Amino acid sequence: MTTTVTPGSSSRPVGVSNSPGKQRLHKLLAVPGFKANMINDLLLLRPGDEHEPQGSNNSSSSSCKHVVFFHGDIQDFHEEMASQPDCAQWMAWNLEQVVVTLGRRFPGHYVWVVRASRRYLRKFSSYCNFVESNMFGAPEHAPYSPDGGALSHLRSLLIHGMERVGLQNHLQPQGGATAGFSLTLVGFSKGCVVLNQVLYELDGAKADPSLGDFAGSISDIFWLDGGHPGGSETWVTDQKLLGHLAASGIRVHAHVTPYEVRDPMRAWVGREHESFVKTLEELGACLHRKVHFEDQPPSIENHFKVIQEF
Repeated sequence: MTTTVTPGSSSRPVGVSNSPGKQRLHKLLAVPGFKANMINDLLLLRPGDEHEPQGSNNSSSSSCKHVVFFHGDIQDFHEEMASQPDCAQWMAWNLEQVVVTLGRRFPGHYVWVVRASRRYLRKFSSYCNFVESNMFGAPEHAPYSPDGGALSHLRSLLIHGMERVGLQNHLQPQGGATAGFSLTLVGFSKGCVVLNQVLYELDGAKADPSLGDFAGSISDIFWLDGGHPGGSETWVTDQKLLGHLAASGIRVHAHVTPYEVRDPMRAWVGREHESFVKTLEELGACLHRKVHFEDQPPSIENHFKVIQEF
């Protein structure tokens, strides 16, 4: 057990082993993004030797590798979930535990968790700093704008987060990125709305000198059982947008469970998912798709478990 202490952030013990004198898990509160009033809380898990592949050199191989995770509804910091009796059964999916799980999934990477800035009824996550959203978190997607958006906000969060913990910054203020910098985006459930907004922005952002290198650094995007309370656009189906994704060379990973794609009350989710993967396959995208727990009845338990299984 270790306790992390970072400027301007609270601390609590977490189950992460540490080398002497090294902090691995940092909680960063009120990190500013693209605009000063657009703030998000972050968790950062630094790579640790016990998760490094045999023979790897952590200082050189991981310093430019970053993973960013966007969580779903119900999920929150441990202390927040512990204060809500109706969240007790989902405590295993608190954000501190999830970042540790992701650290094992992505050894040698810096793993960031972005906490949704707005939580209606303390349960419904809204990523309104990344994409226009209603109180329940249903998004209104829009094309790239130099005045802000998901990619601009994410880039600013990472820059300020790296500064907060004294991490070498591979993102230049003028828009450039250090050679070798790579970014993996992972969205779970509601968090996939951010990934979808990235697709809306991708082509325009890559043409903008202030953001092109950052957009071009995305190597992989993982959709994990995407879902939100809106009646459509759970998965992007626009062929033009998917064409930009396929042409970008980004590796696409679509992992789903029957909870989202086989719910008869939300049949459009399954249809949109199938359209998403079929279109990308036809466009020649680098795509990996999998249905987890497909022989089991739909359940929210398995919905959460996809975080461990992907």
